[in-house]
Parts: sequence; C-alpha cells; structure tokens
Amino acid sequence: MQEILQQTTWQEWLGVVFSVFQVLLARKNNSNNYLFGIAGISLSLYVMFFAKLYAEFTLNLYYLVMSIYGWLYWKFGKKQKETAISETTNQEKMITAAIVIGTFSLFWVFLTRFTDSDVPIWDSLVSAFAWAGMWLMARRKIENWILLNMSNIVAIPLLIHKGLYLYAALTAFLFIVAIFGYLEWRKIINRKWSLRNL
Repeated sequence: MQEILQQTTWQEWLGVVFSVFQVLLARKNNSNNYLFGIAGISLSLYVMFFAKLYAEFTLNLYYLVMSIYGWLYWKFGKKQKETAISETTNQEKMITAAIVIGTFSLFWVFLTRFTDSDVPIWDSLVSAFAWAGMWLMARRKIENWILLNMSNIVAIPLLIHKGLYLYAALTAFLFIVAIFGYLEWRKIINRKWSLRNL
C-alpha cells in the first residue's frame, strides 16, 4: 500500500481531490461543481496522457469543454435562468445512443490504428459512456447518472490495470455518489410533478 501511495503523483492526488468536490456538489445540484471539475480535469489530462489512456485523455478534453458549457447552461439556460432537472426526451435518447456508438467507434479505430494503446476496447467503452453521460449532465438530465455509472463500472478495473489506484478509488467513489445523485435528482423531479398536479 505504501508503495502505491509513493508512486502516486501530486497531479493525481490534487486531481482526485478536486474531482471529489465536483461530484459532491453535482449531487447537491450546485452549479459550482463545474469550477472544481475544471481544475480536476486539467490535472487529469496530464495523468491520462502519460498513462497512455488516450481515449480518456480525449474524454478529459471533452469534459473540459462540457464543464464550461455545463456551468453556463446550468447558470443561465435558454431563458437566462437556471435550468431545471428533467428526464430525457425521445430525441435526446436517440442523440445519447448516437454519442455512445459514434464515440466508441471513433476511439476504437483511432486507438487500434494510431496509438500504442494496449486496452483500446475498454478505453473506448469508458469514454463512449462518459461522453454521453457528460452531455446529459450538462443538459441537467437525470439519466446522466446511469450513463456515467456505466462508464465507471468499466473504468475501475481498467484504472487498476494501468496502476492508477487513486483514480480507481475515485471512480469507485464516483460510482456510489452517482447512485445517490440519481436518487436525489429523482426526488426533485417527483416533487416537481407533485406540485404541478396539485
């Protein structure tokens, strides 16, 4: 255990700390989660590149863009007021499926043909589900938690395989938080429906 802790870089430690704050704030429906996310993502870019997790590196670039977009969307939305949590529409479900299939295909082709990745399928799967989940989170859709946990369940053994134990522990923590995040957001939606039906 001590050897694992000694091998962990300060970038990984700090990236994990910022990411923990980000997900706890997201669970509480606090739009400032994105500010911590931007800091954590910036550090994760460095770590993932040197671990040769190129799809996850690209995923973190996407996270960075979506975090900026998400913060602005959560704060101002379409009508210059904070956007409410909601469920995905049928059109958004189709877009989500297209994101998963499209990003998996693109990453798999890129990783197998142009990189020295030894885990192209798993790295592509993690990224595909996470890309779709992050898009849903930025739009404040409850199903984001489901897609993100599909990514998490694949990412945990992948990160252990790569020796990124701290990120694996963070991902296991994120998996648990996502379950509670889904339940809390479901309560908010149910409360909104109850008030509407009064």
